[in-house]
Amino acid sequence: MIDEHLALPFETEMLGMAVTVERIDLNEADEVVAICRRGRTRQRINILDLPLPSPRPGGAEWIEAYRYWARGQ
Repeated sequence: MIDEHLALPFETEMLGMAVTVERIDLNEADEVVAICRRGRTRQRINILDLPLPSPRPGGAEWIEAYRYWARGQ
């Protein structure tokens, strides 16, 4: 649902730097990750740790729903 409804790309801030969230994927451990880019550098960030910007992008409610579900696991 996140992949289908989240408005991508969007900008957010991590460690004081602006990054672009380009897409959502799964890592080798089947965790949902955001593929973030800054310049030529790309990094996978667990969606549970991804800071959301204000205002939030369309579909961000699906990230919140996943976070709620993951806390109950």
